[in-house]
Amino acid sequence: MEQRTTLKRTLKPHWVWAIALGSSIGWGAFVQPTNWMETAGPLGVMLGFAIGGLLMMVIAISYGFLIKSFPVSGGEFAYAYISLGRTHAFISGWFLTLGYICIVALNASAFALMFKYVFPSLLENFYMYQIAGWDVYGMEIILASVALAIFCYFNIKGGIFSGSMQFIFVAIMILGVVAITFLVGINPSAGLENVQPSFQTDKSAMVAIFSIVAIAPWAFVGFDSVPQAAEEFNFSSSKAFRLIIFAIIFAVAIYCAMILATAMAAPWQEVAAAGHLWGTGYVIEQTLGTMGVVILVVALSMGIFTGLNGFIISTSRLLFAMSRAKFIPASFSKLHKKYQTPYISILFIVIVSMAAPWFGRQALTWVVDMSSVGVTIAYFYTCYTAYVIFRWKKDHRFNPNKHVIAPVQKTFALLGIISSICFLGLLLIPGSPAFLGIESRIALIIWVVLGVIFYLSKRRDYKAISDEEMNYLILGKKK
Repeated sequence: MEQRTTLKRTLKPHWVWAIALGSSIGWGAFVQPTNWMETAGPLGVMLGFAIGGLLMMVIAISYGFLIKSFPVSGGEFAYAYISLGRTHAFISGWFLTLGYICIVALNASAFALMFKYVFPSLLENFYMYQIAGWDVYGMEIILASVALAIFCYFNIKGGIFSGSMQFIFVAIMILGVVAITFLVGINPSAGLENVQPSFQTDKSAMVAIFSIVAIAPWAFVGFDSVPQAAEEFNFSSSKAFRLIIFAIIFAVAIYCAMILATAMAAPWQEVAAAGHLWGTGYVIEQTLGTMGVVILVVALSMGIFTGLNGFIISTSRLLFAMSRAKFIPASFSKLHKKYQTPYISILFIVIVSMAAPWFGRQALTWVVDMSSVGVTIAYFYTCYTAYVIFRWKKDHRFNPNKHVIAPVQKTFALLGIISSICFLGLLLIPGSPAFLGIESRIALIIWVVLGVIFYLSKRRDYKAISDEEMNYLILGKKK
């Protein structure tokens, strides 16, 4: 049995909290408010995010227990292996990898989109072609690629550098959101009357709310970055649950604050109907002037940076864990000689993400919409694994080395399973308010087919490894 490669324990608790929160927020809270309000209305969006956050907390209970019990890189990949074996571990890892890389790419694209609004004359240079109605400019590709290259360097330098930078970015982002909400709130031209009507008028309040709840796996994806980094905690893994809960609470607050600020600044229906490139940027500029735009751009930049940084960390640790277990090539678990980081995985993520801006933002959003399915599947595996480990009471199947008598936690794990299935239903059942578009469904089918091909080509290699060795490679101990 070969020696198992491990990562250095360098991450502090507040860094891990910042990774979870920063990954959850990203660019969406600052770019999407007018689009979301067009779907559900201001109150519908805020209630949708509040309900989504509560459902994420239910799921987080299972995460907290499994991180405490199995503090290894890989997260949901390892959890699926614990309860259902190698094939399901591959399925979980395959879908998560796609979801994470897509979010890295979309955050880089959002950075270029911000420049398109603030400095249109700068971005709209070197016109190349149009894809799905989106004009692709060479400058857009350059800006996205530069941002990715910078965060590639940050992450290769190691957890201490990337973790501390993440905390600084998150702190600035929170200050920016507080400042924008306060300044809009005291501005004479803004007010709660602009928030009316509270819901979208062409649909019921319930449909409006659940159309937002359906995107909760995408909106809050990021708290699940905590288990990906569990192997690098320099503190007790029992703290992970509290860090996740605090991250979700802050994420809900930031989403709701940006929705409220955007809605109060100007009548939201008029703004949504106008079809501005960046609705939130437009109304903040009209209400607060240049100073407001500067604060918003800084907050958005921090949101993008935390998303880039957080998901590069998460994805590289997932690839590292899958490679260590022989599921993907060994080079992905190779560590940098000086910094002891999985630099091949980091380089791979960045290079793949650099290809995304060439396809246009609209085409990329189809893949990202589809990636919500993969994230939800990972949530399901986590809750199912916790459900299997928890027991209602001691019975003949109870093994003290594998099981825990915890009826309350088992109930929450069951609720997490049900929530995950409901999220999948909202995304995949025709007629659902969040049913995936045809382009996203095609992207999903392509990814599934590629996964089947890759799995079948590697299946013999998986089976050649004994259970004892696989347990050691994934969990660092016997199953």
